[in-house]
Amino acid sequence: MPLQPYSDALVLNVDDSDGARYVKSRILIRAGLRVIEASNGEDAISMARSEMPALILLDVKLPDINGLEVCRRLKEDPATQTILILQTSASFIGTADKIRALDGGADNYLVEPIEPDELIANVKALLRLGQVERELREVDRRKDEFLATLAHELRNPLGPIRTALQLLRRLDPDVPPAQENARNTIQRHTDHLVRLVDDLLDVARISQGKIALRHEAVDLHTVIDNAVETCTDFIESKHHKLTVTFPDEHVDVCGDQVRLSQIIANLLLNAAKFTSPGGQIGLSVTVQDQQVFIRVSDNGIGIEQGAVNAIFGLFSQHGHLHDQVQDGLGIGLSLVKNLVELHGGSVRATSEGLGLGSTFEIILPVICSGSGESPDVIQMEAPSPVLPQIKKVLVVDDNKDAADMLVELLTLTGHHGQAAYTGRQAIAAAAQFDPDIIFLDIGLPDISGYEVATQLRALPNARKFTLIALTGYGQEHDRQNALASGFDDHFAKPVDFAKLGALGLSV
Repeated sequence: MPLQPYSDALVLNVDDSDGARYVKSRILIRAGLRVIEASNGEDAISMARSEMPALILLDVKLPDINGLEVCRRLKEDPATQTILILQTSASFIGTADKIRALDGGADNYLVEPIEPDELIANVKALLRLGQVERELREVDRRKDEFLATLAHELRNPLGPIRTALQLLRRLDPDVPPAQENARNTIQRHTDHLVRLVDDLLDVARISQGKIALRHEAVDLHTVIDNAVETCTDFIESKHHKLTVTFPDEHVDVCGDQVRLSQIIANLLLNAAKFTSPGGQIGLSVTVQDQQVFIRVSDNGIGIEQGAVNAIFGLFSQHGHLHDQVQDGLGIGLSLVKNLVELHGGSVRATSEGLGLGSTFEIILPVICSGSGESPDVIQMEAPSPVLPQIKKVLVVDDNKDAADMLVELLTLTGHHGQAAYTGRQAIAAAAQFDPDIIFLDIGLPDISGYEVATQLRALPNARKFTLIALTGYGQEHDRQNALASGFDDHFAKPVDFAKLGALGLSV
């Protein structure tokens, strides 16, 4: 994106002195800039919000609100925080005044009287900086949009693959070892792809500040066990030896159990990936000074000294040799760092160099040790098990393979299934088939799944069926949009069969 000409930039000139304001406005106009004016702080804030100028030339001494306070308010407001502010003053001219203004959010500070050329040079320099920042924000926005779209597109084929594999296990449970090994290979790599997709979504969520953690007192032993279970198949496939050491006492940390397990699993998978077959991986937990230290070490290929500080960067893959190709997107360690920091902790990597292994250390605060429990624990009741029943299920998806595979699997397990491939077919089928459960994709070719949900809720039998969004759009705002449109729940593709069991659909 090319830099915009200065004449396209709007400048808000704020000064209570009519003469000084006039002079500065004339200088800016002669330089080809568009200028609007305000003579007090309240008007400046109001005009900044309504006109969104590229830059504000802001005097410190104003009749109602100090210009430093005006700057602070504008920089704290998400709607105006990207507006550049050039603070000026003829009264506050000391170094401490400049520091106070810059610490308060000003992008630069000039002492009056200001030479016209100096004023124009500073304004243009800030406008160039602002243009670059806008371009970077746009690139970042497009990156997040691309990651979310990519994750959606990858989820669509993963759905029928996972469902077809489950169908094969149902159709022929007893198969020769070679065939079972092939199925397990498909299962492992499908699960790996699902993890990569989830990582992509997490990157987008974190960068947008939209990731939500469920904070509660978490038994660290359970967290470790879940993480190890997640990684066992991959570690064993590489013939590594994993050694886990844990303190005798009970240890609780405050955080999200799923995310904490994800953090440790990512480190274990990283260690297994970058260690030659038959390697040694250690996972140790120690408690000291109300902090828990979780260390994952390996005797793998190590990290170059110059790359240790960059290893947690997004899309960074410093941890492999140039003649070795490793899978992954270079986002696992970035996720670890962000998730650990969201839990109030820190993470660091150490390595003696290439070929000498590496150690990753997580430090988290301990909220209780022993049998005590945090007063801030969120008690979660376990969901009551749903007894298996014969259900009539309508599956709506424009991906014919995905819809047909799920219907076939449900039919094989004793349920009555029917598929629809468009929104209009779904509405007609819901009225005639009278389903108990409807799985409805959002991205349909004729009508948006949200609109289909609205029309389904208007049917006479709407109270009978449970409406589930089964879609490749898996972010939190997608879930909220689904619930607001009349869905009872939101499942991300590929379908989690445990969630089907909670609906009474034993597959």
